[in-house]
Amino acid sequence: MIREFQHISLRGRNSFGVEQWAARLVEFENTDDLRTIFAAGLPERWMVLSGGNNVLFTCDYEGLLLTPVSQRIELLADDGETVRIHADAGAEWDDLVEWAVCRGLWGLENLSLIPGKAGAAPVQNIGAYGCEAADAIERVHFFRVATLTEETLDAGQCGFGYRESVFKHALKGQVVITGIDLCLHRTPRPRLGYGDVEREAAARGGVTLRNIREAVCAIRRAKLPDPAVTGNAGSFFKNPVVEAAVAERLLREYPDMPHYPAPGGRVKLAAGWLIDRAGLKGHRAGRVGVHDRQALVLVNLGGASGAEVIALARNVQERVRERFGVEIDTEVNIL
Repeated sequence: MIREFQHISLRGRNSFGVEQWAARLVEFENTDDLRTIFAAGLPERWMVLSGGNNVLFTCDYEGLLLTPVSQRIELLADDGETVRIHADAGAEWDDLVEWAVCRGLWGLENLSLIPGKAGAAPVQNIGAYGCEAADAIERVHFFRVATLTEETLDAGQCGFGYRESVFKHALKGQVVITGIDLCLHRTPRPRLGYGDVEREAAARGGVTLRNIREAVCAIRRAKLPDPAVTGNAGSFFKNPVVEAAVAERLLREYPDMPHYPAPGGRVKLAAGWLIDRAGLKGHRAGRVGVHDRQALVLVNLGGASGAEVIALARNVQERVRERFGVEIDTEVNIL
């Protein structure tokens, strides 16, 4: 079923809570809806606005926004160990994680409480606590706008990387994701080597699937602001990946600097630590600020515009560059 809105406020449809307007917004359920929408002609400008959790609007959107609303989650196959499931693009990601945990299925628990929709997960290849969506995604279903056809890509064709996928590059502006298939497991596969997950799970009685989910939720709630209370888009910056020589130079000066191995012999640094050490954790600039418990997060303190958030982000990038000689890129989609 299609629901269409004209000149609609986006304030309640983006987690930063900035007040911008869209010329047209259409909610859709399936590929038949998309075929109807695009058969009428290709709009000059369009994009998918899913949960609005990874976007910052800096101006009104003079085009078509598409929002998936179907939230179906269903079992595809179960051989007693490997379980394959499908989630429609409009399903809340954390609802999907809870669905899996309730059924004793391992693979998504470290990605608990990440805001957003299932259809957005492969675009950004969302990740947390040592896991990524790509670890579980088996294939992605999408609608190709130019041909009005439904297609799929296996995970190996999706170009998954650190916060990267083909949907951010070669297929950007060409397809609309309609659903994802995931491969989960009944045999326990705990991943506890990142952050305080193991300690928090142990405090809840041991390493069980439910305890890991609750541990991750507790950690995220303690560190991250609730978008319903304080406007934000979660991590605003990516963790930078640098050459080994750069990491070695920094470790000589900052031996306590968090660092993690990355592909190709490179090293991933913690952007939050860099921002904190640059003296910006808790920093405020008018109606925006750097969160006082997680420096990766920029917050709308009340009534801020997207331009104010961007100005703060540029200041953060400049300060980190000056202090460490490292570039940190934005993770949020800026419009």
